[in-house]
Amino acid sequence: MTPRKSVRLDLADLRADLDAIAGWIQPGERVLDLGCGDGLLLRRLMDEKQVICYGIEKDPAGVLACLKSGVNVIQVNLERGLAGFEDGAFDHVIMSLSLQMIQNTVGLLKELLRVGHEAVVSFPNFGYYTHRQAILKGRMPVSESLPYQWFDTPNVRFFTIADFEALCREQGIAILETIALDNGARVTEDINFLADTAIYRLGRP
Repeated sequence: MTPRKSVRLDLADLRADLDAIAGWIQPGERVLDLGCGDGLLLRRLMDEKQVICYGIEKDPAGVLACLKSGVNVIQVNLERGLAGFEDGAFDHVIMSLSLQMIQNTVGLLKELLRVGHEAVVSFPNFGYYTHRQAILKGRMPVSESLPYQWFDTPNVRFFTIADFEALCREQGIAILETIALDNGARVTEDINFLADTAIYRLGRP
């Protein structure tokens, strides 16, 4: 999994993403962060809310960064699922800016809600208006929220906010709360067109 610090989102979007997620976590909770990167979010939650937290990260540099900052981390490939964790082991399972990099999307979403009472996911919105404009011009979009060229992108799933919400309906996943962002600012209308990043709080069916 690509470390979070190397996902080259605009800093305003990245900060707003982490702020929104932190706002949904209550003091003392048990939290699991999938694709935790350098452990920035978990370290923040430990300092501000005294959570009991664990991170999962595939990249060795991210694992090392977590260890240096005192974050509990396990080096695991998320495509293999979360079989090592019991049902309901965590209050929240987080997956920030990584869902688009996963092959087994449906399976992993189900795993998030098996081991967590709630899940929080965030992702870049491929339906953002500037991305549509690029497609109309015959090119794959490249932007601050989608910074990679088509030939070197780590993204394997290309989906919009509307696509994600349709998937949740089909799978019986409850959408408890949504925050949409454009360059770090909240968007409340026509979010599938005007938001470059989306953050969802999800619940079990």
